[in-house]
Amino acid sequence: MTIQEIQDEIIEEFSELDDWMDRYQLLIDLGNEQEPLDEKYKTESNLIDGCQSRVWLQADYRDGKLWFTAESDALIVKGIVSLLIRVLSGHTPQEILDADLYFIERIGLHEHLSPTRSNGLLAMVKQMRAYAMAFRVKSEEGRRTKEEGEKH
Repeated sequence: MTIQEIQDEIIEEFSELDDWMDRYQLLIDLGNEQEPLDEKYKTESNLIDGCQSRVWLQADYRDGKLWFTAESDALIVKGIVSLLIRVLSGHTPQEILDADLYFIERIGLHEHLSPTRSNGLLAMVKQMRAYAMAFRVKSEEGRRTKEEGEKH
């Protein structure tokens, strides 16, 4: 599925719920369904700056795609990060960098989060994009090194 298709699917799921208490419950349920982050990744370097609660984000690069795992000590935040993982995980760094994350606005997340949670959400997106940028640069350097090696 493309990033856009996944976002549309999430918008559809949330549109079936009129009440924001139900939507918060869905976020909590999504967070509870998420696989817990391996303890070895709960490090200072994986903590996201700018989040009110503690959020750890791990990125792995396999077969040209980024795979994210995360954990938070706050249930709603865990649900939010699980949505971001669902949308962005399993895509190339370039797809992640090019993605317009319109689902956040469409499901009303921005307007129903406290300012500190909204800042945290932006910090999570920013960190995921930073990983994508780093892995894109790393893969380009690897490709250039390989091409130069083939010339000699």
